[in-house]
Amino acid sequence: MEHELLDLIRTEILDSAEPLTPRGDLFGAGLDSMRIMQLLLVIEDRFDVAIDPADLSRGNFSTAEKIAALVAEKQAPASR
Repeated sequence: MEHELLDLIRTEILDSAEPLTPRGDLFGAGLDSMRIMQLLLVIEDRFDVAIDPADLSRGNFSTAEKIAALVAEKQAPASR
C-alpha cells in the first residue's frame, strides 16, 4: 500500500518526479495543509475509508509509511 500511496502522492498531489520513499519526509518534499486535504480526498476515495478530523496530524501524514498504517487501521474491522 505504501508504494501505491507514493504513486498517488507523486502524480496527483505533489506532481513530482523526485523519488519518494516510504519513510521519506513528505513535508520536506512539499506536502502542506492544502495538499493534505487533497490527499485526504484521494485516500478516502481510493481506499474506501473515512479519516477522522482528529487523525489529520503532521505525525500521521509525515511519511507514506505512516499514512499506510493509518489507512490500514481505518480499514480494519472494529474490534469493539
